[in-house]
Amino acid sequence: MKFFLDTANIDQIKEAQDLGVIDGVTTNPSLMAKEGIKGTENILKHYVDICNIVDGDVSAEVISTDFEGMIEEGEKLASLHAQIVVKIPVIKEGIKAIKYLTSKGIRTNCTLVFTVGQALLAAKAGATYVSPFVGRLDDISHDGMELIAQIVDMFNYYGLKTQVLAASIRNTMHINKCIELGADVATCPLEPILGLLNHPLTDSGLKKFLDDYNKLNG
Repeated sequence: MKFFLDTANIDQIKEAQDLGVIDGVTTNPSLMAKEGIKGTENILKHYVDICNIVDGDVSAEVISTDFEGMIEEGEKLASLHAQIVVKIPVIKEGIKAIKYLTSKGIRTNCTLVFTVGQALLAAKAGATYVSPFVGRLDDISHDGMELIAQIVDMFNYYGLKTQVLAASIRNTMHINKCIELGADVATCPLEPILGLLNHPLTDSGLKKFLDDYNKLNG
């Protein structure tokens, strides 16, 4: 399973890249705003800066909701860098835009997916990725991981090549479940990924090794 870092923070992206644990980055307007990135040209430059740090795909989101606007934005974003994947919401005009961009060889990430039906429509339109939002479903007392399982099973059953990109990942338990269910990608902040390193037996075992070494070489 691939890990994407869900952030626009350059320092976090560099840290994750140095660790060798990420395969790409996902961003959105909210994450850009959180980093104080304002203005169209600054946002576009920031996408390029991220692409120059990581080796894999970088999702860059359109803000238009009409077909023509999404196409114009999508083509401009895709022209910035070969690693850019255009992120488009799963609405009627968005599905049309995914179909069009796919026909032009532009890769897409269909976002804000909350049902199996939405994922199927996005895949049929040719989306490279679909992004089901796990945490937001959990927030309204629905099982976000059940949706991941359903989409993975459906794509496998029908032989669809669209990748399942589990988004809105909140914790390490979510990541472990994504691994178990066969999601292609999990995108989240760095902290839950680093949480995979944690285990009390690792800590106690390392302490014992060091204590024994110190006894022999103290």
